[in-house]
Amino acid sequence: MAKVSIIVPCHNEQEMIPILYEALDHESKQLSDYEFEFLLVDDGSRDRTMEEIRKVAAKDPRVHYISFSRNFGKEGAMYAGLKNAQGDYCVIMDADLQDPPALLKQMIDAIEIEGYDSCATRRVTRAGEPPIRSFFARQFYKLMNKASDVDMVDGARDYRMMTRPFVNAILQMGEYNRFSKGIFGWVGFKTKWLEYENVERVAGETKWSFWKLFKYAISGIVSFSTVPLQFASAFGMLLSVVSFFAIIFIVVRKMMFGDPVAGWPSTICIIMLIGGIQLLSIGILGQYVSRTYMEVKERPIYLCREANFDLKDEKQMPLVATAPSQKSNSKSHDGGIG
Repeated sequence: MAKVSIIVPCHNEQEMIPILYEALDHESKQLSDYEFEFLLVDDGSRDRTMEEIRKVAAKDPRVHYISFSRNFGKEGAMYAGLKNAQGDYCVIMDADLQDPPALLKQMIDAIEIEGYDSCATRRVTRAGEPPIRSFFARQFYKLMNKASDVDMVDGARDYRMMTRPFVNAILQMGEYNRFSKGIFGWVGFKTKWLEYENVERVAGETKWSFWKLFKYAISGIVSFSTVPLQFASAFGMLLSVVSFFAIIFIVVRKMMFGDPVAGWPSTICIIMLIGGIQLLSIGILGQYVSRTYMEVKERPIYLCREANFDLKDEKQMPLVATAPSQKSNSKSHDGGIG
């Protein structure tokens, strides 16, 4: 019997945990030919998310959880889930149920019957999103496809099912600065895309502000493209050529007509323009240098504060002792994995 691990990053989702569990439990009963593991990753929540997770874990041994020592971000939560998932198939899903669990059957069929290594999802509509956010999201995907070799589909979600070889390939990319949408495309393999209409969040509020999405987009561009560096270099060369000819023009005009150099306002404007471009270029370079700086530190992607099962990641030992009853539940469930 194949085992399916459903990985759910959670950050301040106290209202959603009971609803999420009921939805996953219902769907798992429809797929009775498969064994399920629900791996909830608490990404440093400040509300009662962990209390709700412990409640569902206490009544269902299929529920495993990892709690971070602080907020490490969704990318760290997804990596921790994939690193410790025990299933033959691994699914990443958001806690807000905007990723419909009803698609799980189609995902399994795509892998087992159609022979795909991964089945991913994309939204064909963005109903309910602010127009400005939808516009910039579409432009981001267009830019990424032009600026990098990674194939990124417009409207792509993190919601996808992956085979074990696909997951192992992702885990080989152990960089600290992670951009999973790019990683999924970079590793290759055969991927089927499922399209669905946008689903509104069931409860709670989104954790993604426009500023966070903007920073996430910048991270993706820097992680999988060197075009910004090429852009800065090209701009610098262009301005150098323009400046060279401008100097020749000024010298010739002075020698032939004796005109004094005039136009202080325009001169200041030009200086500010060039200074701005220089600062922009330095900023672009700084983004790459800062990521290199963080990578060479080799800091862990996440720190586990608490877990109710034995982690596969040997570097991560829970910082808080797990209750004996939780360990016994975990071991009795893990015994049939093989």
